[in-house]
Amino acid sequence: MRFFRSPLIARLLFSAGQWKGDDNSAVYLTFDDGPTPEVTPWVLNFLKEEKIKATFFLIGKNVQQNPEIVTQLLADGHRIGNHTMNHECGTKSSLNAYIDSVNQADQFMETELFRPPYGKITMNQFRTLLSKGKKIVFWSWISYDFDKNISPQEIIQKAKKIRGGDILVFHDSLKGFTNMSKSLKTIVDEIRSKNMEFKTL
Repeated sequence: MRFFRSPLIARLLFSAGQWKGDDNSAVYLTFDDGPTPEVTPWVLNFLKEEKIKATFFLIGKNVQQNPEIVTQLLADGHRIGNHTMNHECGTKSSLNAYIDSVNQADQFMETELFRPPYGKITMNQFRTLLSKGKKIVFWSWISYDFDKNISPQEIIQKAKKIRGGDILVFHDSLKGFTNMSKSLKTIVDEIRSKNMEFKTL
C-alpha cells in the first residue's frame, strides 16, 4: 500500500525535520533525483511557463555530470538541496559512509537543505547532519510518480487532498517522467483553483 501522505509516526520520530512549509496559503513543489538531461529541462520549461519556483534535491553525481542544468536551474530562480552523492539509503549505510556521501555532494552544490533518499535515515545520521547545520526536509505528500503500478489518474485523484503548507514530491528522473509529466499540469491547476500559490523552501 502506498501512503501518499507522510505517516504520523515518522513525523513524530523526526520532528526536528521539516515536514511542512511555513505558509498555509501556499504549497511547496519539490523534485528529487536530478538533474537528469532527458527530464529536468522539460521540468524547467514547464515551471517557467507556469511561473512557478520549485526546490530540487539533487544527487551529487548527477550534478557533477550535468553542471549546465544546475546553472540553468539556479538562473531560473529555483532552490537546490543535497540528496547525497549516489542516492544512498540511510538505513543501509553506516554513519560515516552516509555523512561522507553528503559531504561529497556538498562539493558540487552550496545549500543547507538536505533530503534523505527514500525518506530513510537513522537517528544518528539525522542528529549528525543537524549538528552540521543541515536543514533536513521530508514531505507531507508524495506522488509516487516513479511507481509503474500507479497511473497518472490515480496520482491526480490523490492530489485532491493536497492542502496548504504541504511539501510535495515529484521526481525529475527517467523512472518518474511518464507519471510526472502526465499529472503535474492537472495537479497545478487543481491547487491554483483552491487559491493557493507555490513557494520554495
